[in-house]
Amino acid sequence: MRQNPMPERPVGRLTISALAVAFAAYFLILSALQPARAAVDIQEVKSDGGITAWLVEDYTIPLIAIRFSFEGGTTQDPAGKEGLVNLMSGLFDEGAGDLDSDAFQLALDDAGAEMRFGAGPDAMSGAMRMLSDKRDEALHLLNLAINQPRFDQAPIDRIRSQVIAGIAARARDPERMAGIAFAKALYGDHPYGRRAEGTPETLATVTADDLRAVHKRIFARDNLKIGVVGAIDAATLRGVLDRLFGSLPAKAELTDVPHVTPKLDQVVRIDYPLPQTTIQLAYPGIERKDPEFFAAYLMNYTLGGSTFTSRLFSEVRDKRGLAYGVDSSLTNQRHAESLVIGTGTASERATETLGVIRDVVKRLAEEGPTDAELEGAKRYLVGSYAINNLDSSAAIAETLVQLQIEDLGKDYIERRPEMINSVTREQAAAAARRLLSAEPAVLILGPAAKEGN
Repeated sequence: MRQNPMPERPVGRLTISALAVAFAAYFLILSALQPARAAVDIQEVKSDGGITAWLVEDYTIPLIAIRFSFEGGTTQDPAGKEGLVNLMSGLFDEGAGDLDSDAFQLALDDAGAEMRFGAGPDAMSGAMRMLSDKRDEALHLLNLAINQPRFDQAPIDRIRSQVIAGIAARARDPERMAGIAFAKALYGDHPYGRRAEGTPETLATVTADDLRAVHKRIFARDNLKIGVVGAIDAATLRGVLDRLFGSLPAKAELTDVPHVTPKLDQVVRIDYPLPQTTIQLAYPGIERKDPEFFAAYLMNYTLGGSTFTSRLFSEVRDKRGLAYGVDSSLTNQRHAESLVIGTGTASERATETLGVIRDVVKRLAEEGPTDAELEGAKRYLVGSYAINNLDSSAAIAETLVQLQIEDLGKDYIERRPEMINSVTREQAAAAARRLLSAEPAVLILGPAAKEGN
């Protein structure tokens, strides 16, 4: 998300075992021989303790992938302790239960499992891939990480140092710093306008007690979504769910985060002596549950969502050679929406490039997509879904979680083609007028404008 980029996650330690690496080549070869799955059989599994997960059984390979998400990500950082949740995401494999950091890493390697956690603006996520014949050993470690993270001081200090080193490195990256400035301009004092990884000053205030407190607030059963794919049946999964999540608090204690509309109609210019100027434009977005979402989705594909056939690509790159690439995307966060256009161009042609982009947007807002553009967008967006979302166990597990977060229903994958194909040209044109008629927020990163520009 350009206007509010995901934080750099703490490095931690590599939690990929030698055994898992050995199996990886086999899995990759097998995956290459199999077509992307166009349909999946999703089961809703509810444990005795009332914990729900979506399951896709698949015994093709002896692998189980589990992914889960707790609502409440880096937006839950208290003021003055920005970076807290991001730091926490790097500590779950650094000791849990009666295992210190080194012992936990050795046990994870012996179990032949991969485990990772991450913090986004709106959620804390976790994932594990394990061999089915070592399921019990792997799940024991995941259970400890979820329920009994140690947050020992030595790992805290080490991971904190890694995050601070990353912040220092990014401070020398003008594009990253421009992204931070643009987020602040768009969102002001809203949590989306903050630096999710924090600053050296805010990270210095984080204590083990802070980490334990935020873990208790976020990790709960009522804000949890789970997706499981692989060699496991529903009856077995019921017991696994209670084992992993049954001891968590019943309710999360989340700080309320208000919905926010990005502040448009402004220009954020950051002067920096670069041979290339980066340009971003932010327009209004559309909520995922809006009835006209797919009309906007298809319209955006016509505008800049297609790599080679969009109007922006045609006008900016093909016809004028102003940029190597240009694209647009609909950004849907839990508390904000936007449509963002981005490109990079030779600094001496930045004004021309921005003008061309504005002209393309204006024409699409006035005319909408053509019938041919709309049909091409439908064919691609229907056909590419399986490749982009269902091409591996991990990808399917992630898709299952996302469908639950967005409350789209178990039958969404089957319903999606018709929802796309039923969009009319008039609906897509209305979406273009709705989203593209506003005056955007514009970010320009590059050399100072010369007199008269």
